[in-house]
Amino acid sequence: MKHKQWLLVILLSVFAFNALFIDLSYSSEDKVLSEVEDGYRILNLDTSQGIQKFAVYRGDYIKFRLPEKIGESIAVFPTLKEKKQLTHDLKTTSYFKMKQTGTYPFQIKSIKGQIIVIEYQQASSKALSSKDAEAYIKTDKPLILDVRTPREYAMGHLENSILIPVQEFQKRISELDIHKNNAILIYCATGNRSTVASKILIDAGFNKIFNLRHGIADWAKNSYPIVK
Repeated sequence: MKHKQWLLVILLSVFAFNALFIDLSYSSEDKVLSEVEDGYRILNLDTSQGIQKFAVYRGDYIKFRLPEKIGESIAVFPTLKEKKQLTHDLKTTSYFKMKQTGTYPFQIKSIKGQIIVIEYQQASSKALSSKDAEAYIKTDKPLILDVRTPREYAMGHLENSILIPVQEFQKRISELDIHKNNAILIYCATGNRSTVASKILIDAGFNKIFNLRHGIADWAKNSYPIVK
């Protein structure tokens, strides 16, 4: 009887270890295989697969590319309590903002899947609190980059910041080539779009990227200066 109990304990331990290993496997850089287009991470659906899994980064704006055989559909994310219409036109189809790490099941007609949202970590990128960012701006004078919309920028921005909306980032990245080896502080509203922009810059060879954690919302909350 004791041998059976020990065998059960060992089997449960192996199962738990394997489950842990599966979850951790999605934290590695090479698991995020999808491409970013115009600021959106594009996920290609395949009707020939079973449950489809996609790893993305926290802060990603995701869009689904529908297979030709599937018409306009509705994507449902039960845990996010979101339901949006999808079309074959990637420019106009709905997107989902992945704000928090975790696993989020979805269904699009008969297609079922999961989005695994992981934190983006890279040696050449660092997240700064508002306090640390304010001190860093004073001492090191980095290029300050706003990746929000023109309307958001006009409502208030960090002093001396330049605007390149994240949706235009890949097309306009050459404008930043002279800053490739300089420090760049990136911010958005809450820290999500700036994470996407940081990833694009690092992939392009920029190596001193600082991301304002929680964005200009936290900056304003802590009463740091905003100009219009």
